[in-house]
Amino acid sequence: MADAEGVSNRAGLIRPFIVMDVVARSQELEAQGHDIVHMEIGDPDFATPEVIVRAAEEAMSSGDTGYTQSLGLPDLREAICGHMQSAYGVKPDSGHIVVTQGTSPGMLLLFGSLLDPGDEVVMADPCYPAYPNYVSFLGGVPVPVRVRAEDGFRFRIGEVERAITPRTRALMLNSPSNPTGGVLGPADLEALAALAEKHGIWLASDEIYHGLQFEGRSHSVLEFTDRAFVLNGFSKAYAMTGWRLGYLIAPRQFVRPAEKIQQNFFLCANHFVQVAGAVALLRAQDDVARMRAAYDERRRFLVPALRAMGLEVAVEPLGAFYVFADAHAWGTDSVELAGRLLEEAGVAVAPGADFGPGGEGFLRLSYATSIDRLREGVVRLGRWAAERR
Repeated sequence: MADAEGVSNRAGLIRPFIVMDVVARSQELEAQGHDIVHMEIGDPDFATPEVIVRAAEEAMSSGDTGYTQSLGLPDLREAICGHMQSAYGVKPDSGHIVVTQGTSPGMLLLFGSLLDPGDEVVMADPCYPAYPNYVSFLGGVPVPVRVRAEDGFRFRIGEVERAITPRTRALMLNSPSNPTGGVLGPADLEALAALAEKHGIWLASDEIYHGLQFEGRSHSVLEFTDRAFVLNGFSKAYAMTGWRLGYLIAPRQFVRPAEKIQQNFFLCANHFVQVAGAVALLRAQDDVARMRAAYDERRRFLVPALRAMGLEVAVEPLGAFYVFADAHAWGTDSVELAGRLLEEAGVAVAPGADFGPGGEGFLRLSYATSIDRLREGVVRLGRWAAERR
């Protein structure tokens, strides 16, 4: 069915991602000669490590430019298994892995193989907006559970359990989190795994920001249960956003359904990119550590600077490269506020409303940009805040 203007009603289930409108407007302003400090999107400013680039070039020169099997190259899937064992002490079977063109297609495979119309998926509010959009688009029902700044944006287990109904199919996790930078510790993951076992639901864990945790190490949900799906990829920790390479680790009964979706919608990930991905896992860990240290330096600068100008950061973010700052002191409409900061201060940020009702009144500021540009952004924001008093 379509609406009166012929637009698919299903398309109407997708909420706009307003930060992309911020990106578009910032590019218009730059084309007019304005200098914009970009703190709106999570696109690392680092070049992809040289060892990965060289691997892709060699693969292309060797003719690795055709299709692969839809599940992905065996060498890459084995490298993923080895990485899981070295990083988390668990080793999935390579037959449980589907290589994808980024984690976003992986979400389509996950929810497409898991959900029937009317099935519910419990998720945090605020959260990355693709989660509820994918669930709604596929006929499922997103069920938000508020997470709060004072808790480090971690779930309260009792509230999660109260959200579970007979129609609940899965609980969506994301740690380290976009937009909050919050981290679920071992006790959180153990409790959530026990909850899934108790109620017979699945855990769907987006682990794309693993490798970018600043205290301790990241923990995979697979350390606590095999009743889980894992989404991960190369975009963030390896500075490979434009390469579009990710993977889904799924329980065995869901692999063939996910593979069929992949065969029809995407065929396979790019051959030479998969070759480079295997090299990233095997030979680029020093580069990941170098970039993580730089992000940590930026985080340690940005959080106190934001607090000093009147934005509230109740708990320091411990992962990813975002600060989710309470901006109620500057305004309650985060979309309007983000627009004003762009037009009046020349600083692009993401409005908290993008991430759900629980994000209204917040701004997400990315420190996936250089420390010099962050300093300039802070100067501009501070000047703007002082002038409006």
